[in-house]
Amino acid sequence: MAAAVMATSGIAFAASNVTLYGTIDAGAVVQKVKDKTATVKMRSGFDSGSRWGIKGIEDLGNGYAVGFQLEQGFEIDNGADTASNSKGESFGREARLYVKGNFGEVGFGRFGTLASGAGSYSILQGWVFGTSYFDQGSWTTGFAKANGRVDNAIAYVSPEFAGFTLHAMYSNGTSNTLGEEGDANKWSKNNHYYGLGVKYAGGPANASLIFEAADNKSNFDVTSPVTTADDALGLANAFGNKLGLGKTYFKAASGTTEANFDDEFEGRFKAKTAYGITAGGSYDFGVIQLMGIYQYAWQSDFYKQHAFGIGEKTPVAGGTFGFGTRMLLGKLEGTAKDILVDTESGQSDKYRVWNIGANYKYPLSKRTSLWTFAGYSKGSKFYKDVDVGAMNAWSAGFGMIHTF
Repeated sequence: MAAAVMATSGIAFAASNVTLYGTIDAGAVVQKVKDKTATVKMRSGFDSGSRWGIKGIEDLGNGYAVGFQLEQGFEIDNGADTASNSKGESFGREARLYVKGNFGEVGFGRFGTLASGAGSYSILQGWVFGTSYFDQGSWTTGFAKANGRVDNAIAYVSPEFAGFTLHAMYSNGTSNTLGEEGDANKWSKNNHYYGLGVKYAGGPANASLIFEAADNKSNFDVTSPVTTADDALGLANAFGNKLGLGKTYFKAASGTTEANFDDEFEGRFKAKTAYGITAGGSYDFGVIQLMGIYQYAWQSDFYKQHAFGIGEKTPVAGGTFGFGTRMLLGKLEGTAKDILVDTESGQSDKYRVWNIGANYKYPLSKRTSLWTFAGYSKGSKFYKDVDVGAMNAWSAGFGMIHTF
């Protein structure tokens, strides 16, 4: 539609404006996870993901323009291109081509979802640390549900009206738990993402409301009975990865105990659509900026959960001090409860996490800043003994960021 409009507009062409840019974040972080030895590591991107990119835009005249952005993540501690946010791909953080004009903006490619807190089209508002500081700080690391970055996507941003913009996104095929990628299969076998949101930016006030759905069409599709301990453990690990727990906890919990699963579980593990509604905002009073965020997320036969947080930013001694606290309340249901919860021993099907964190950032110049952070997370009920950083750990660190 945009191409048709431009074709009839008498457009004057101009040369592209191309920019090389990047962020380099290096720091030292100590972390102590429950029942594990404390570690001290040099961390890349602990505050802001280390990256480099190329972006450009061509003015087509009459209010129209075409642009692109290619962005790769990397690890400053070893130079590798295997940063988790970049998938080890050439431009895994973002790869988009877009056109904009009086109709708004339409983009195509790979980028962060509306509530991911990452990339050009995310509109997440209300959490003081955003996606920084990993286990104890990031809103989307093992805490609130997020869809991360998606491939084969199209995004739309409307023109601004009284401070409001409408945002929509669709992915024709995301990666799945079976290791398959993209939209290579027929439509009904691919995983799809859908997002719709509204953002408000009006001086000291900012807010967003986001609805998301991921249909999980090819995840957890089991075609044979679950009859052995290994079968049960494999499914538990798959569910654990979806919950952000990884595999360690379930290996330790299952051990060599025989799992008394039978044929009644056959075909029960095809995941349903996962939904999330996220609302957040902030107001800057000058001497202090207050923030708040809430998310309700659910997946039939799997879980229902509430996540909320409050925080603040305050100018202090030439820098900025931030503080935030969060709570996660959830419950396992249906098949997930049957697989993961040992009801005979009285294990709870509810899970809880409480978290607190603080940071300070000081600008040495327009392009270089120092940062420090400390945080603590405590799990209870089903998460009481989980030896995973996002649930039961403390961490602290300091470092430097340079942008170019």
